[in-house]
Amino acid sequence: MIVTKTLIFLIIRVTLYAMAKHQVTIRPSEIRITAEDFLASYNKNMPDGFPQVSEELMAKFKEEHPMLFKRDNLWSLDQHRKKLIDWLPRNAGDK
Repeated sequence: MIVTKTLIFLIIRVTLYAMAKHQVTIRPSEIRITAEDFLASYNKNMPDGFPQVSEELMAKFKEEHPMLFKRDNLWSLDQHRKKLIDWLPRNAGDK
């Protein structure tokens, strides 16, 4: 019984040490957010004169790029912003 408790304790300690040593820091731009939050952040941070994104344009972008949304229905600034920046000027007039 004491050997089992000691073994479990050691396994937990080693696991926690390994997790702490290899801790991965997630940048805010990598966090997956809702379409509403992405829309607000995207439009707020784009320079003047650049086309603003709308819910309709985001839906069209998502329809044309289904592989970017395989896992879930969430957006990330890191994964989607650059692709949307490249896509938007060609499609902003098609609302």
